[in-house]
Amino acid sequence: MGRTLTQVIADLPPERQERIEARYQDLRDEADGLRELRQIAGKAQAEMASALNIKQPSVSKIEKQADMYVSTLRGYVEVKGGELELVVTLPTRGPLRLRNLGDMATERLTGTQAGRRPRTRKRPRAPIRRRV
Repeated sequence: MGRTLTQVIADLPPERQERIEARYQDLRDEADGLRELRQIAGKAQAEMASALNIKQPSVSKIEKQADMYVSTLRGYVEVKGGELELVVTLPTRGPLRLRNLGDMATERLTGTQAGRRPRTRKRPRAPIRRRV
């Protein structure tokens, strides 16, 4: 019979077990981040959904996602009154702040570029009925 993950970790040296536990805590903190952020802001998922113009199950999905569009994350944070700030750290330079990343995608989706109205989907026309 195979061994469990707990058994495998228990057989590792104590230093390695500590590193695994520290990494586990980091990942757990990241995974709970958006949900905790919403709770700190004092908003329910239904309120978030209404503000984002999506359904409540979609808010739950966003909170559980490990990967998402920057524009989705920005909208989620802004609904809570926050501001998303992305910082890039390179070995040869100090921190660089990316300010408008994701804004173009949001504008393209909503059709707000250059003051244009949002595009609407054309409805199919009903067939013309002729009298006989």
